[in-house]
Amino acid sequence: MRALLQRVSRAAVRVEGEEIARIGPGLLILIGVARGDGGAEAERLATRSAEFRIFPDGEGKMNRSLLETEGEALVVSQFTLVADVSRGRRPGFDPAAKPSEAEVACEAYCAALERLGVRVGRGRFGASMEVELVNQGPATFLLESAEAA
Repeated sequence: MRALLQRVSRAAVRVEGEEIARIGPGLLILIGVARGDGGAEAERLATRSAEFRIFPDGEGKMNRSLLETEGEALVVSQFTLVADVSRGRRPGFDPAAKPSEAEVACEAYCAALERLGVRVGRGRFGASMEVELVNQGPATFLLESAEAA
């Protein structure tokens, strides 16, 4: 499981022109679920995401977490994050979990963030979405569940 964290001052997601979620300061999190990923990976990655110190402290150093800043999260499923791009000119999607498994893992990730006290907005799984964000910094980080252990 991979999470691409983007520190934002605001973000929103739309499906068919209708805004379905919006957040203020916090993280836009794109989630990619690989085959074999499940609840344990989602829980570890959500905890790491919420506790990852990428927000500035009083001295401007990245020393505060999403939890410490009381920021929000907008979570959007993105299976392309787990694509195999090691060869050729076209990505391979064999590493991605089946949609039914990925949806469960994505929801487990969101639920774990909420249990930690994070307000979570969600994209719509499987939909074609427009994601709008103002990346703050810019600051973007890729976390993987294998690293979260």
